[in-house]
Amino acid sequence: MKIVMVSGCYDIIHGGHIRFLEDAAALGDYLVVCVAGDDVICQHKGRAPAMPAAHRAAVLRALSCVDEVRITSAGELGMDFERDFRELVPNVLAVTEDDRYAEDKKLLCWDADADYVVLPKALDIDPISATQIRARVTAPERVPLRVDFAGGWLDVPRFAIDGACVVNCAVQPLVSLTDWPYPVGSGMGGSAAYAILRGRDPYEEDAAHGCGWQDPAVINETGLCVWQSGQRPRLEYRTDGHWLDGLLALWWTGLEHDNSVIVERDRPYDSIRVAGDIASDAAHAHDIKWLATAVHTSYAAQLSEGMAPLPKAEHAVACKYCGGGYGGYALYLFAHETYRRDFVTSTDGARAIEPYCRWRNAAC
Repeated sequence: MKIVMVSGCYDIIHGGHIRFLEDAAALGDYLVVCVAGDDVICQHKGRAPAMPAAHRAAVLRALSCVDEVRITSAGELGMDFERDFRELVPNVLAVTEDDRYAEDKKLLCWDADADYVVLPKALDIDPISATQIRARVTAPERVPLRVDFAGGWLDVPRFAIDGACVVNCAVQPLVSLTDWPYPVGSGMGGSAAYAILRGRDPYEEDAAHGCGWQDPAVINETGLCVWQSGQRPRLEYRTDGHWLDGLLALWWTGLEHDNSVIVERDRPYDSIRVAGDIASDAAHAHDIKWLATAVHTSYAAQLSEGMAPLPKAEHAVACKYCGGGYGGYALYLFAHETYRRDFVTSTDGARAIEPYCRWRNAAC
C-alpha cells in the first residue's frame, strides 16, 4: 500500500484545499492528513484558529479522498507533523508549490527515503485563501464614503510634503453591496469602500490605481479627520463633525471621476498645502468660516489646474470638486441648514449629506 501524507492548518477549508487533497490522494492508495493543532496555529499565525482542531479534523475525515487524519502538536515551526511522519514513514510527502518550509521537508523525505512531490495550485475557480475568507466574514455590512476639504493628493506617497495636512470627513448616507445611493465615479472614495465591503485590502487596491491612502483611512476611522501627509496615514486630530450637521451638500457634475487617469497631471502643491493648513485650523476650532476659506483655496487650486468652474449656489460659502476632480461630485458648504435645504430641493443632481462618526455619542 502506497501511503501519501500531507500537512497543513486547514483553518477554513475551501476549494483550493479540496483540490490539493484530491490530487494528493491520486499519488497513492492511502491519504493521511496531518492537521495543525490549535497550539500550532497560535505558534504559526499568532492567533487562535477559526475552528478548533477537533472540528477541522472532523471536516477532513468526512472527505471521500481522505483516509486518516492526525492532529499535530507544536514543535519546530512548519514541521509539527514530523513525529507522525517518522512514526508512519509514508511513501510520499505532498506539498503545495509555495510551501515555505520546503528545504526542511525535502531533508526529512531524503532521510526517510520518501518521495517529495510538489503539487501545482490548479483550480478552475478564482482562488481564495483562509485569510481572505476571514476578511470577508469580518467585513462590515455598511460603510461611509468621504468628502475631502483640503490637502488632496498629499496622501499619495510620492506627492507627500512633510508637515502638510490632509483634511477629510466620512459622510452618510452609508453604502452597502446591495444599497449604493451614489453614482459610480463620484470622487468620494467609492473604490476603497467597495474593497472594504468585499473584505479586500483597500490600501493595496487604491495604491495599484495610483491613489493615496486618504480614502480607506477616513472610511475606516470615520469622523472629521486631520491627517499628516506622508508615506502612510498618521491621524493628528479627529472630531465627530457635528458642527457641520445640515451644512454639507453634493452636486453631481454629470461626468465620472477617475483618479488613475489624472494622477500624473501637474498641480499647485504649494496651494494645496496652504488649503490643508487652513482646514486643519478650522477642524481644531470647529470654525465654519475657516473651513470655507480652506475649501475655497482648494477650489482655486483646482481651477488653476484646469478644471471647469462649478455652478454658483445661492448662499453657498464655498465649493470644490470632490477627490481629484474633473468630474464626479462637487461639495458645497453652507453657513445655515436652511440654505442647504433650499439648494438641495431646487437643484437637479443635488443631495444632502451629513458627517458620519461611529462614536457620535461618545468622545470622538
